[in-house]
Amino acid sequence: MFEIVQEHGFVTVQDLAEAFNVTPQTVRRDINTLCSKGLVQRHHGGVGVTYSTENVDYTNRQVLYQAEKRMIARMVAENIPSRASLFINIGTTTEEVAKALHGHERLRVITNNLNVATILRGNENIETLVAGGVVRHRDCGIVGESAIDFIRQFKVDYGIIGISGIDLDGTLLDYDYREVRAAQAIIENARKVFLVADHSKFGRNAMVRMGTLEDIDALFTDFMPPPPLIEELERAGVQLFVANGDIKE
Repeated sequence: MFEIVQEHGFVTVQDLAEAFNVTPQTVRRDINTLCSKGLVQRHHGGVGVTYSTENVDYTNRQVLYQAEKRMIARMVAENIPSRASLFINIGTTTEEVAKALHGHERLRVITNNLNVATILRGNENIETLVAGGVVRHRDCGIVGESAIDFIRQFKVDYGIIGISGIDLDGTLLDYDYREVRAAQAIIENARKVFLVADHSKFGRNAMVRMGTLEDIDALFTDFMPPPPLIEELERAGVQLFVANGDIKE
């Protein structure tokens, strides 16, 4: 249901009932569940996408598409060699990437995510450098000018970034201007940029423009993007990795 709402923007209860061959009452219960997680907005007679000014609560994002995020993370880890240096930014998918790096040797990780630092702290094969700045209570992300200045001191092999939404025209979108500034600094100071995003991010609304697909080298996801986005990926020369094993150059 969530994917259908994202695709169409607004869907009536009756249309959803017919699409899934269930009763309107069942649809309304599912809508209540999605609304409680902040994924959709209820409207008279139907349901629509959430507003572009506020992200889903962090605790809900942690459990959404968890298996898919782990598959994405494993793909990323397979493409990061030992003895590499990398940035890892704020996000639940990037945190899964940190977990997937446990078998690597002699990595140097720079992060503005306290959750990532906590995940890596017990690994003697990974040296972790943590940015200073303002810690957001909701997700332990570190933002602000101090974090950006810290990131800009380095030039690393890989930048691993998450995103809140990818517009079908190839625009990368997020909700927090301060988080975007930090992500842009990572993009500017990484030799290769890997974007990690599950399929729910395709076509999703968010207010702040981070950049475009031309700013990244590879997209790691769990499902083939819709045709307009595939066209933008090809135009931008972005390598596409899909969790089922498909790789598009």
